[in-house]
Amino acid sequence: MAKRSAPEVNAGSMADIAFLLLIFFLVTTDIAVDSGLSRKLPPWEPDINTPPVIIKEKNIFALTLNSNNEILLTSGGDSELLAIKDLQERTTAFLDNGGGKDEDACKRCKGAKSPESSDNLQKAVISLANDRLTDYKTYITVQNEILAAYNVIRNREFIKDYPNLKMNFVEATAMYQDKGADKKVRESLKEKLEAIKLVVPQKFSEAEAQRN
Repeated sequence: MAKRSAPEVNAGSMADIAFLLLIFFLVTTDIAVDSGLSRKLPPWEPDINTPPVIIKEKNIFALTLNSNNEILLTSGGDSELLAIKDLQERTTAFLDNGGGKDEDACKRCKGAKSPESSDNLQKAVISLANDRLTDYKTYITVQNEILAAYNVIRNREFIKDYPNLKMNFVEATAMYQDKGADKKVRESLKEKLEAIKLVVPQKFSEAEAQRN
């Protein structure tokens, strides 16, 4: 009895199908991108002709994050342990203190104006030192709380200077970073954002500042 031959499967188009599926997944898959922390690095070769900047001790809000994930605050010659939940409020109070007199007076500051704390928004410096054994999550949380303190004041000053925009500094930044927004609107926002950054500069150092 003659054997019946099995029909052959045409696999000639399998390569084309696999290629089309590959293109489909490449186009539709979202690739996660880590934005990281925004920091301006110092120059690779320091200028030896520029004298070091001397900062008054009262203008330095020195934070130390130890291996136990505890925050030690040194300000005005005193030291204390500071809870993370209080970090943003205390940092904002320091930045916004406005204790300067005469040429160091701060017209925009709304703080306690204590002579023992920062003179003005231009001279206030946040210094953060951390231990090698510090938990990464805690380190990022501390960074975020410090940046949030800057944004509290920047939001206030942005609304004050540009009330017609009906938005704060953080919202304006998000709109400026939106590539789909109108080009003219983004250009206008860029000028305003840069102006506020000059009024409230982010002086956040992760190195020990020199004190007098």
